Amino acid sequence: MKETKEKVNKDQEIVEEKEIKVENEELKETEEQEETSEESSEPTLEEQLGEAKDKYLRLYSEFENFRRRTSKEKLDLISTANKDLMADLIPVLDDFERAMTASEASEDIKALREGMVLIQNKLNKSLESRGLNKIEVKKGDSFDDEKHEAITQIPAEKKLEGKIVDVVEPGYTLGESVVRFAKVVVGAKQ
Repeated sequence: MKETKEKVNKDQEIVEEKEIKVENEELKETEEQEETSEESSEPTLEEQLGEAKDKYLRLYSEFENFRRRTSKEKLDLISTANKDLMADLIPVLDDFERAMTASEASEDIKALREGMVLIQNKLNKSLESRGLNKIEVKKGDSFDDEKHEAITQIPAEKKLEGKIVDVVEPGYTLGESVVRFAKVVVGAKQ
């Protein structure tokens, strides 16, 4: 019995040693797996460079597409910017053609003048609806170089020195900006 106990004890020791070996091997395998997973989770410099190049190329091509698209939209906008204005002016042209045809057959100057006044009013309304306004200038107004263009100076009486004596062409504004300065004659100092 003693021998049997010793044999059982030896067998148990062998089993325990084998279990310890297996546990050590399992520990080594898990450590190796952790090391390889840590190595694979950190990208190399080459991989990082490749990713950065890819991001750069994508961003650059996206910007180029944006630039092309906006320049195309800008060209389209410029080519059709005056489309509505032109559509408003076509009826005025039609009225002028009818007036010219009627003036050939008519001898009545007064009726012709009334027709021209009607056409001028229609044209003015069309342009005003688009934001074009006439700069109001009259004789005796102070000269303002932001609205007026002095084409000449003439000797004038004392109260008109440095003031507007005559308006040669009216000026126009579109919104807040001057499209054409009013051409005026200014009184010179004597």
